[in-house]
Amino acid sequence: MPRDLVARAYWRLSRWSLSTRPGPDRPSILLGAPHTSNWDFVLMLGIAWRLGIDVRWLGKASLFSGWRGPLMRVLGGIPVDRGDPARVVEDMVRTVHAGETFCLVITPDGTRGGHEHWKSGFYRIARETGLPVILGYVDRTTMTTGLGPTIDLTGDITADMDRIRDFYSDKSGFHPHKRVEPRLAVEGRPEVDEPAP
Repeated sequence: MPRDLVARAYWRLSRWSLSTRPGPDRPSILLGAPHTSNWDFVLMLGIAWRLGIDVRWLGKASLFSGWRGPLMRVLGGIPVDRGDPARVVEDMVRTVHAGETFCLVITPDGTRGGHEHWKSGFYRIARETGLPVILGYVDRTTMTTGLGPTIDLTGDITADMDRIRDFYSDKSGFHPHKRVEPRLAVEGRPEVDEPAP
């Protein structure tokens, strides 16, 4: 069954509503936030399949063990070694520069809570490749999900993150108490021009 038909059926039956801007017409980084539940993955696939977006997403290596490996890869998964975050960024930059066309989904607030800051890998990848950043969202308050605005990062970390914070300020996530404020650990450090991964 074509993915678009699956997605149409899903959104017709789901309690969630798809409220979104059109999908990207060029390679992009898609932020998935707030990321507070495994259900976010299902919503992400529903959005991507409905809008016809070829997505790739980064997942911990353990998700790709055994029988799950082939399925995760078919769904766009890329296994990563979280013990070497710098290499993850380098690998993704190399893939983009090689000319592959896809939308890279990143959940910068980590794995469903337990963090104080967003991870900055998305910022480095966007800056080193020139890719725009799409603000994807989940909002339990309104039971809506979809794609928000697309922004180009300027290198002014605080200004860029202020725009991102403004968009996510009223988005609660599937489990609101697990929401992480959109803030990079390097913000407020004047000696740092670009964030480390």
